[in-house]
Amino acid sequence: MQKEGERLIPINIVDEMKSSYIDYSMSVIVSRALPDVRDGLKPVHRRVLYGMYGLGVFSNRKYLKSARIVGDVLGKYHPHGDSSVYDAMVRMAQDWSLRYPQVDGQGNFGSMDGDPPAAMRYTEARLKKISDEILSDLDKETVDFQNNFDDSLQEPTVLPTKIPNLLVNGTSGIAVGMATNMAPHNLSESIDAICAYIDNREITIDELMQHIIAPDFPTGGIIYGYDGVRDAFHTGRGRVVLRAKVSFEEIGNRNAIIVTEIPYQVNKAEMIARTAELVKDEKIPGIYEIRDESDRKGLRVVYELKNDAIPNVVLNLLYKYTALQTSFSVNNIALVDGRPEQLNLKDIIHHFVEHRHEVIVRRTEFELKKAKERAHILEGFMKVIGTQDSLDKAIAIIRHSANPQAAKEGLIEEFDLSEIQAQAILDLRLARLTGMELDKIRDEYDAIMKEILNLEDILANEGRRYQIIKDELIEIKEKYGDERRTEIDYSGGEMSIEDIIPNESVVLTISHAGYIKRTSLSEYKIQSRGGVGNRAATTRDEDFLEYIVSATNHQYMLFFTEKGRCYWLRVFEIPEGSKTAKGRAVQNLINIEPDDKIKAYIRTNNLKDTEYVNQMSVVMVTKNGTIKKTSLEAYSRPRVNGVNAIEIRDNDQLLGAYLTNGTSQIMIATKNGKCIRFPEEKVREVGRGSIGVRGITLEDNDEVIGMIVVNDVENETVLVVSEKGYGKRTAVEDYRITNRGGKGVITLNITDKTGNLIAIQNVTDEDGLMIINKSGVAIRMGMDEMRVMGRNTQGVRLINLKKNDEIAAIAKVEMDKDVEEAEENEEGIEGENQPANTIAQTENNSEHENSGDEVENSDSEE
Repeated sequence: MQKEGERLIPINIVDEMKSSYIDYSMSVIVSRALPDVRDGLKPVHRRVLYGMYGLGVFSNRKYLKSARIVGDVLGKYHPHGDSSVYDAMVRMAQDWSLRYPQVDGQGNFGSMDGDPPAAMRYTEARLKKISDEILSDLDKETVDFQNNFDDSLQEPTVLPTKIPNLLVNGTSGIAVGMATNMAPHNLSESIDAICAYIDNREITIDELMQHIIAPDFPTGGIIYGYDGVRDAFHTGRGRVVLRAKVSFEEIGNRNAIIVTEIPYQVNKAEMIARTAELVKDEKIPGIYEIRDESDRKGLRVVYELKNDAIPNVVLNLLYKYTALQTSFSVNNIALVDGRPEQLNLKDIIHHFVEHRHEVIVRRTEFELKKAKERAHILEGFMKVIGTQDSLDKAIAIIRHSANPQAAKEGLIEEFDLSEIQAQAILDLRLARLTGMELDKIRDEYDAIMKEILNLEDILANEGRRYQIIKDELIEIKEKYGDERRTEIDYSGGEMSIEDIIPNESVVLTISHAGYIKRTSLSEYKIQSRGGVGNRAATTRDEDFLEYIVSATNHQYMLFFTEKGRCYWLRVFEIPEGSKTAKGRAVQNLINIEPDDKIKAYIRTNNLKDTEYVNQMSVVMVTKNGTIKKTSLEAYSRPRVNGVNAIEIRDNDQLLGAYLTNGTSQIMIATKNGKCIRFPEEKVREVGRGSIGVRGITLEDNDEVIGMIVVNDVENETVLVVSEKGYGKRTAVEDYRITNRGGKGVITLNITDKTGNLIAIQNVTDEDGLMIINKSGVAIRMGMDEMRVMGRNTQGVRLINLKKNDEIAAIAKVEMDKDVEEAEENEEGIEGENQPANTIAQTENNSEHENSGDEVENSDSEE
């Protein structure tokens, strides 16, 4: 109820909330959470340092109780809770929190494990020697002062620091509507960069980065990847990935991962506890025991591994799931003239240099004023006591004066002195009137006059002022500079899932019905040629394995369908299955159309490597003999729904796709045993949407069954396989080079005994061959068992087929000699190898069985 004499003023609550909240937010921004760009300090840190300065607890004095320091700061400058001051002071003393600590603490000031410090009544503190440099020249009117909270005292608005504190120690703070998170840097590097800026104001950020390479964290560690650092220096924002510094050791009969440095701001105890939970939950397999062996000599965390664990795989899992890898999000926001601004590296250096320049000017002006005041007094001395006669007069005036004021007036009148000079004469001790002291006064006057000239020259000469800044910084570097602690791994980048998957060799199999799986290559047993084989996969009724390829987990797979679409998968994304597993339907892994089938694949390396994708091309062939060449770059941007790779016309389908390097030779084989060879250059490169050109001219009832790309004519040979198990190796040179679009020459003499040609492959003696037939039986053999023979022959039997079984697919695989020797002796392989004399006989019979003339080529172009 309104009282008498009161007046109610109606206000809009929205306007009042806006106004009040803005006032509050600006108070938090300016007076609490953000540092000043000049000295890099928030108000609480500045007040702690100034309070200790006032108490005289410098680095060369004895320690003082922390409670005494906190009480002084609270009572004089910082009207907040005592914990706010003590917590700030504790952090200033922690060498794992600040790159260059500012407070020298004695007692328990906490630990990297997150242990709290002892209460302030138990601990003591004093300033670090580097803090003397932050407070240097504070008594020379170098900075402005302001009233404290109750107007009873004055406190500095900024400190005249010689240390580029914002750069070297960084800061973090959450204001209202904004936050700051600035990384620490190495003092030596920072000073080098500042000196380079003073020498050349037009210096670029990239040039500055030659001096100040990256952040330098107090806990060391490794900066993984440089993109975030570059962004932070250029824009003031960036994400720096940090990793622990690790090494591998053998402890007893076990491997161990040893951590000696952890990322900045990571709580070691929490990190170990979290890792133990992940090991217990089997998220990180392979760890036997975790021990913290840290002591006063340094940090040491031991991850002892199980006997079957691969150290690099476990380490990458630790990087992925634990704080052994973290990120530091740089956000350089600081107060510039009382307003928050986002700053890049050059901005921070610029504002620090301007601050130091102002400090130098104000310090010089102060020293000049003091020098002139002293010179004025010395001039008075020279007038009065410069000669014996004047000295006798002065003494007589003082002796005969009734009081000091009369003596002062008498001196002023007699010697034409100012009041200050006259008072200085009266204050002189008699000892100063000796001849020796008079000489000292004259020498001091001469020195003062030289100093005045020097100070006036500094004020008149900007170049000298900046040289002084440089000289003082170099002196700071010599006193406090050190080596950088944080290493930089320039090759690193965003960690992907590849980092935690071993890059082992695998076999990919795709069935006729579209089931796919990957299996470790070591699961397949090695047999000599002519063996019956062992079970490779369990397939559904009327299904059979159609495609097989060897790869490694980190490679990319490009899948091409018979309709001319291209899809992407990384090999490790393909589900793993045992040798007898049927696998997963491709439709569940990529968005392939229900009536489409995968007909070709390409293994590629990193698709983000610009040089690689522009250098390589994809060459495709269709059943009707069309060939198309497109740059791999056109397929370097994976899309979930795939892309069109080639236009397929009616009654045609895509058969194969290969990578070429621009100088390869292409060979295309047909069902009826014909083969053509021509240089890759004969096929011009076209875009992804084009249809292509004629690769081979087909006769009636013939169709293309495959294509190979030959890069090494001398060492590679051509392997052809027929559907009834016959095959042979022939030298590439047996197929003469022709123009694209010809009819080809005979590559295998087709008979009822051999069946139609079903596959062509380029192989060397070092290659292995995987053969899978339609019933799912597989055999693996080495190419060194199969000799090179003539082109126009029937070949030799590669695999014994049961009943009406036929070969479905062949693929090259890398032969592992150790596995070969170990598994050749295994028992239980279905069917023994044929005797050597039988194999020889087969080869001899084949060599002479059918010899026909070459079919002449037609060089007609499309």
